[in-house]
Amino acid sequence: MRRIFFLAALLLLCAGAQAQPQRPAPAAQPEVFTGVVINPDYSVTFRYRNPKAVKVEVSGEFMEGSAELKEAGGVWTYTTGPLAPELYFYSLTVDGAPILDLSWSVVKDIPRWMNYFIISKEPGDRGDVYGVNDVPHGTVASRWYDSATFHTRRRVNIYTPPGYEQNPKKKYPVFYLLHGNACDENSWLDLGRAAQVLDNLIAAGKAAPMILVMTNGNPAQQAAPAYFGDTYTNGNTLPGIAAFTDSFPEIITFIDSNYRTIKNKSGRAIAGFSMGGGHAFTISKDYPNTFDYVGLFSAAGSNISDPAQKQKLLDMQKNGYKLYYIGCGTEDFLHRSVLNYNQQLDEIGFKYFYRETPGGHTWGPWRIYLSEMVQMLFK
Repeated sequence: MRRIFFLAALLLLCAGAQAQPQRPAPAAQPEVFTGVVINPDYSVTFRYRNPKAVKVEVSGEFMEGSAELKEAGGVWTYTTGPLAPELYFYSLTVDGAPILDLSWSVVKDIPRWMNYFIISKEPGDRGDVYGVNDVPHGTVASRWYDSATFHTRRRVNIYTPPGYEQNPKKKYPVFYLLHGNACDENSWLDLGRAAQVLDNLIAAGKAAPMILVMTNGNPAQQAAPAYFGDTYTNGNTLPGIAAFTDSFPEIITFIDSNYRTIKNKSGRAIAGFSMGGGHAFTISKDYPNTFDYVGLFSAAGSNISDPAQKQKLLDMQKNGYKLYYIGCGTEDFLHRSVLNYNQQLDEIGFKYFYRETPGGHTWGPWRIYLSEMVQMLFK
């Protein structure tokens, strides 16, 4: 009897096992359509799906002029030749109207939105330095400070390096990084890849851990236009009140009061591009014992033909400094004025480091100068 029960139970178990539903094989995942495909040879294929379009064109920093995409099955494509490591902006035009490619990375460049992609071939190349890599990351905070100069509260972005929160007694040097005309406190983060540059170069041991301060240099703005729904207000001066350079000591005071900083010239650097380069030029000479490191990237307005301005630079020279970095692209409309400024410095024996690259008044050269200069700071 026991044997009969055992066999019956065994048959029920087998029947139950056979009745269990089988898990279906995973379905093939459909391809995610993207506007950019980076090919194995580092060429790039642009794709745009629109069967009703008549003409689609692409333009960017990687080509002269523009190129037409070819249509097949409602998808328009164009493939470049192999590209060098870099961050590239591109634009699409459909039937004469510029569009934003929402299937790929987007960033705000001055008052317009643009697409971009990054080419990187090996660790440490230019594209890799601009990319988000598997390294310790710093922290970016947006802070508001009270400006007695402009009688308002203003916004500033501050990068603290990896480990800042974990080392409550350690003090850090500060690099003040200024933007150009019609940009704002977000520009160096979004377009200049400043946080990625610092993350990657610090992780590689090529840059000292530092605090990076990115200000809004437009006196008529409290912050980037996105925060108030207003537009860009160009200009260095708030009429009837003050210039941005007049307000800079209060920014230093805010940073030194709220962060663990090295509060002397050996622990401070300042640099900027275009209008911001002009700000860095003015601030460093007007406060000649404040910064050991100065960077002028395509600097607007750098000139010491006036004897009083020349004396300020001579005072800075007398006080001593460690680096005076000047960078400009050969196609930059300010190239000639930068060379003239270099000649003025030569005439008074003022030592500087000059970096010249191909390119115009664009982010490509400025990212290069930032990446190079941070490796020369606080040594």
